[in-house]
Amino acid sequence: MFGSSGRRVCLFFYCYLLFLVQQPNIDGQADVARMAESFEVNLGRRSRDEEHESRSGSDNMDGASGDDQDAADNPPRKKRYHRHTPQQIQELESLFKECPHPDEKQRLELSKRLCLETRQVKFWFQNRRTQMKTQLERHENSLLRQENDKLRAENMSIRDAMRNPICSNCGGPAIIGEISLEEQHLRIENARLKDELDRVCALAGKFLGRPISSLANAIGPPLPSSSLELGVGSNGFAGLSNVATTLPLGPDYGAGISGVLPVVPPARPPSSLTGLDRSIERSMFLELALAAMDELVKMAQADENLWVRSLEGRREMLNLEEYMRTFTPCIGMKPNGFVTEASRETGMVIINSLALVETLMDSNRWAEMFPCMIARTSTTDVISNGMGGTRNGALQLMHAELQVLSPLVPVREVNFLRFCKQHAEGVWAVVDVSIDSIRETSAAPTFVSCRRLPSGCVVQDMPNGYSKVTWVEHAEYDESQVHQLYRPLLSSGMGFGAQRWIAALQRQCECLAILMSSTVPARDHTAITAGGRRSMLKLAQRMTDNFCAGVCASTVHKWNKLQAGNVDEDVRVMTRKSVDDPGEPPGIVLSAATSVWLPVSPQRLFDFLRDERLRSEWDILSNGGPMQEMAHIAKGQDHGNCVSLLRAGAMNANQSSMLILQETCIDAAGSLVVYAPVDIPAMHVVMNGGDSAYVALLPSGFAIVPDGPGSRGPGTATANGGSGAGPGPHRVSGSLLTVAFQILVNSLPTAKLTVESVETVNNLISCTVQKIKAALQCES
Repeated sequence: MFGSSGRRVCLFFYCYLLFLVQQPNIDGQADVARMAESFEVNLGRRSRDEEHESRSGSDNMDGASGDDQDAADNPPRKKRYHRHTPQQIQELESLFKECPHPDEKQRLELSKRLCLETRQVKFWFQNRRTQMKTQLERHENSLLRQENDKLRAENMSIRDAMRNPICSNCGGPAIIGEISLEEQHLRIENARLKDELDRVCALAGKFLGRPISSLANAIGPPLPSSSLELGVGSNGFAGLSNVATTLPLGPDYGAGISGVLPVVPPARPPSSLTGLDRSIERSMFLELALAAMDELVKMAQADENLWVRSLEGRREMLNLEEYMRTFTPCIGMKPNGFVTEASRETGMVIINSLALVETLMDSNRWAEMFPCMIARTSTTDVISNGMGGTRNGALQLMHAELQVLSPLVPVREVNFLRFCKQHAEGVWAVVDVSIDSIRETSAAPTFVSCRRLPSGCVVQDMPNGYSKVTWVEHAEYDESQVHQLYRPLLSSGMGFGAQRWIAALQRQCECLAILMSSTVPARDHTAITAGGRRSMLKLAQRMTDNFCAGVCASTVHKWNKLQAGNVDEDVRVMTRKSVDDPGEPPGIVLSAATSVWLPVSPQRLFDFLRDERLRSEWDILSNGGPMQEMAHIAKGQDHGNCVSLLRAGAMNANQSSMLILQETCIDAAGSLVVYAPVDIPAMHVVMNGGDSAYVALLPSGFAIVPDGPGSRGPGTATANGGSGAGPGPHRVSGSLLTVAFQILVNSLPTAKLTVESVETVNNLISCTVQKIKAALQCES
């Protein structure tokens, strides 16, 4: 088959022969004429063969490739052509769209289904791929011709203008060398745009995995009267969508990777995003995502120079000096007053890489996987869904509210990009990075109290069905909004850090594996049906979510904060109206929460609070006696991860017994005890597999975390009355305990809140904390 360059050579040779025929003084003119006639016949035959081969792959040639391979052994024979039926063509085209390179098994199955030979199917796909390649070459040749014609026309117009220069002001002849200020600006802009287009092409080629031609500026005319700010995207890159039609990109993505890609956008007044602004913004998102992915992978694989062990040797902390020497800040410098937290953790998780990637890229499933860490999340924009039916190359814009269960730690609201990339077979990486620096001049709201630097995880499949997950968490935040009690926890990376993400992921995946197993754990209540187990777990999950929302005052519920003078300083009281919610009793709900430091280990405090036999020492609902466990559903290998149904005994014959639904969970980052009184008939329905959405409950409970290294907890003197070694007293390792209650103070949503109600819930919290301290023999 002749290519475009081959045809030009043949035509040149043919013209040269005709020229020889027309010369009067050349010997052998007849021989030359016969040669030209023979060449013309051969050229026509080859053109017809080429036209036939460039047709659709549906006109398959039997044995075409086989003849080429056996030409040395067999004499040439006449080629036979076989035209496929429309049904066969439709089946072949359908498979070609899904898989342009089918393997031998697929070709054999397709040949049997279409009553074709395997080699016919093989040659059809070869011809079809050749046809696609030819079409792409023709398209590029067409672009080259367009660009050539355009450059030739511009050259001619410039030459004409240079011969007769005219002054733009007076209309008379202009002096050679005199250039207007506007023309100078246009020339500078033109040179800059060409450089930026080359950057875009290189960036798009890196993202798509193949080089991209920079001829897209020949597709459409430039935008007239473009200013320096808006002109950066005027070259137009919409032609990319024609070249890369197989990519499942989001809307406007072809135009979205056009224009300049700086880290900080040009200043412009706040306004709604136009189409050009959106294209520039998406281009910047793409460059930011690629830079963040590169940084995440390097930080996940870095050696001891970038990460150092903490004093206790259990955590990895970032060497900030080495980090600043190694990386360039991709979202700008750290704002004044912000502090840095960074951590890295590696763990084995009972989930494969594909399932984990799908969970992370789906906002709802992501929130379900980390229920106590994510208060609320949503996907605000999908820039790319990935390539080849996978999440490789998926890029989306997300919003999330991250929380530590304490009223003394504000919820972190972040807008960030999430980018997923497959680095090898069974190796994936998902990275998050804040976009506040990009949108700080637009009309979109920004959350300047926290910035999420490149953070995420690298997931590698293991042979035993587990995955090795390396998590990197890196953030900058305003420490002035955090209470002194929790600053050591957050600065060490234990509050929002990698250790907490890995621990929560391991615990939740272990819970899912147990629930999906057909065997029931030995300590589970065997009388509960499989449907009853699911209903109870669903009810417990709703209870825990409502508890977390009440502690942290996230936007899950619309809370109104109260400033009551008779409430302790560290107690936060909020109120909201519950109307038309079948999962809650109607009326005015009052929520009160506080956090205290206790010189008790987190494990001991958790065991004390979850033990139903010791519940009467702190719970006024226990009626002063021990509680009995009526049902038990395990959620992990640790006995502390479970859902229980407790019953409190009646003090006298006139009182009826009460049921309490309780969920407890514990991992390396902290623990949780959540409970709520429930109606006995409603729980009978739930335990038989009924709908749990109509069970009304108001949760209360406790959240426990370690106090963190360098905590400002109280010190203790040494045994001999001295202060011990060092400059100050020896610090006691302790726990940070959050206590929270939600109480229905009035069953009428229109009623007004009274001072007595606020004092009642404040006294309840104070009394509960004092009882816990007394039971654990803690100093006040």
